[in-house]
Amino acid sequence: MAHPQEGPLKHGGAFRPREGCIQNMGLQGLTPWRRPCLQTTGSLSVPACGLDTNLHSKGLRKLALPVVLEDGLLSVDSATFPLPPHLTRVHACSHRDHPRWGASNTALARWLPPTYEDGVSEPRGWNPHFLYNGFPLPPVGTSACCVDFPNEAVTDDEHYSDLLTVWGQYISHDIAFTPQSTSKAPFGGGADCQLTCENQNPCFPLPDNASLTGGTACLPFYRSAAACGTGAQGAFFGNLSTANPRQQMNGLTSFLDASTVYGSSPAVEKQLRNWTSSEGLLRVNARHQDAGRAYLPFVPPHAPLACAPEPGTQGRAPCFLAGDSRASEVPSLTALHTLWLREHNRLASSLKALNPHWSADTTYQEARKVVGALHQVITLRDYVPRVLGPEAVRQHVGPYQGYDAAVDPTVSNVFSTAAFRFGHATVHPLVRRLDARFQEHPDLPQLPLQDTFFSPWRLLKEGGLDPLVRGLLARPAKLQVQDQLMNDELTERLFVLSSSGTFDLASLNLQRGRDHGLPGYNEWREFCGLARLQTRADLSSAMASGSMADRLLDLYKHPDNIDVWLGGLAEALLPGARTGPLFACLIGRQMKALRNGDWFWWENSHVFTEAQRRELQRHSLSRVICDNTGLPRVPADAFRLGTFPQDFTPCEDIPGLNLEVWREAVSHGKCHLTSAPPLPPHKHNSSKKQLPISTFGENSRRASLVPSGCILLGEEGIVAQPGPSL
Repeated sequence: MAHPQEGPLKHGGAFRPREGCIQNMGLQGLTPWRRPCLQTTGSLSVPACGLDTNLHSKGLRKLALPVVLEDGLLSVDSATFPLPPHLTRVHACSHRDHPRWGASNTALARWLPPTYEDGVSEPRGWNPHFLYNGFPLPPVGTSACCVDFPNEAVTDDEHYSDLLTVWGQYISHDIAFTPQSTSKAPFGGGADCQLTCENQNPCFPLPDNASLTGGTACLPFYRSAAACGTGAQGAFFGNLSTANPRQQMNGLTSFLDASTVYGSSPAVEKQLRNWTSSEGLLRVNARHQDAGRAYLPFVPPHAPLACAPEPGTQGRAPCFLAGDSRASEVPSLTALHTLWLREHNRLASSLKALNPHWSADTTYQEARKVVGALHQVITLRDYVPRVLGPEAVRQHVGPYQGYDAAVDPTVSNVFSTAAFRFGHATVHPLVRRLDARFQEHPDLPQLPLQDTFFSPWRLLKEGGLDPLVRGLLARPAKLQVQDQLMNDELTERLFVLSSSGTFDLASLNLQRGRDHGLPGYNEWREFCGLARLQTRADLSSAMASGSMADRLLDLYKHPDNIDVWLGGLAEALLPGARTGPLFACLIGRQMKALRNGDWFWWENSHVFTEAQRRELQRHSLSRVICDNTGLPRVPADAFRLGTFPQDFTPCEDIPGLNLEVWREAVSHGKCHLTSAPPLPPHKHNSSKKQLPISTFGENSRRASLVPSGCILLGEEGIVAQPGPSL
């Protein structure tokens, strides 16, 4: 058992596919697995991890040989060569020794070994006669009944606005997306998963309410796609006698890198950028505007129409296009995506005005770098402390001490599949839209959440962004109360356009946890250094609700059988927090790993100048709202619930970025940098000069800026070079 201070974060845990394996097995857009770092000499045409095979055309023009590609490094005995304007990184080579840590389309990290009934792939509850501590597991539908309550019984949060909940959902879409199997029928033949109620991969159907009362109905549920070479697929790629338990993939980069804005693949980023702009802008909607401000563009014409149509029209409608495919899920989520689209374009235009010599790509990358940093600032400084509370932040996150090369930032399975889904218990059943005085809007009444799923037309035709943002700022989040965990909008009316029925989000969460082989609630408590709960009295004490403890024990029969998502959700909240001790531990550990394991974290001294870091620290989500909506007043803290007008501050008094510190000093083509960009720590000691291999392409995270016309002399000198800029 890993001690919480010495857990798997220090030792990796991400599954690495076998050489030659297809990373996205069974998914559309197959991406071949690339060996992390090939070793060769004398040629730059080797497709090493992330290495562009045509570097000459990208600006790498002068190179002294011999050259060695070694462990993701470009090692040069004695080299003088010009760098492109941006030294960049790709998501597949962010760590020298572990280039797949945090990369997209890799396995979610395991902090505890998975629990499968056959030891390899079959989830808990797969075999109806399988017993746990002498009892069968209850169907997820009966377990979900512990959290269901009517919309009318919602308890409002007295301290935090609805924006706190929405930010959590938005950030979860920045760091995790687990693709489902695209197969429609059991492997090797069988009934369509939409029609069968049998457990046959990839089908793991949910019992419907009718089945709980003696009927035979079920709802389709597709298992998450297995990482290449794991689970039942392992027989194709490994030794038949060696068990390789099923792992699930993260389709996104794990890092807090604003992939919600820019995407996690070159193909998506290519669709998002405005390639005709000299200012490095993102594309906007060409058909609709919001009082002169931009909306998200629609998906390309060739993409399937997947969103709900405006009343009175036929067929499906196009969804919005953003860095994450879930941007149209609910209006509040769309609102945040739209704010950051506008913020990128605002920053890019301003930076270009300050630095007219910058190319469109330089401007785009600089704006992207700032937007990514602001996502990190708002999440760790403003969001996480509200969720975890001060004591858990001190215990599980702590102050930033700098980059730690031993920390694996890969998003963990338990975080993505259970702990961070605590937010589902804070979703309000109503969408509130307010007028300019932050009162109920006479023309835009409150909407049940079920009437807003996948409905971009509501934003375009019903008042635009401002009424929604006012509602998020001035109306409370739903408080997570043990007897009021999930409202009817999520347990009875969850709407999925691809299905003919509605779903129960609580059942989906429980089934997904079992699908992923998550160990039970007590295993995770022990992992976090918390006491295992053995008796009814133990449960009552941990949950501060005797009735909830009674229901769980009556349902599961033994504390060790409780699913981790339900057990963690039922715990009493920590002081000043919106989670109990288990989820505070798991979320805190993950956030610390995302911060400490990211070489490009905004506080790392090489990423921004000291003056730029000071400006970023001044910025806030409130300032982003001021700069990108028509609201003249906002709360100084966007997550803190306030009353209009006394708790709202004029926008001119909300601090913002002074972009002057991003002005690049260029005089007669001379460079003003005196040292090369620093490199991450590396296990090898070498006398060779070393540079990280990079693709100077679209899907990269900025590391530093090297002005045009500069050349690198070893590791210490960047000097001006006569002639045209590169």
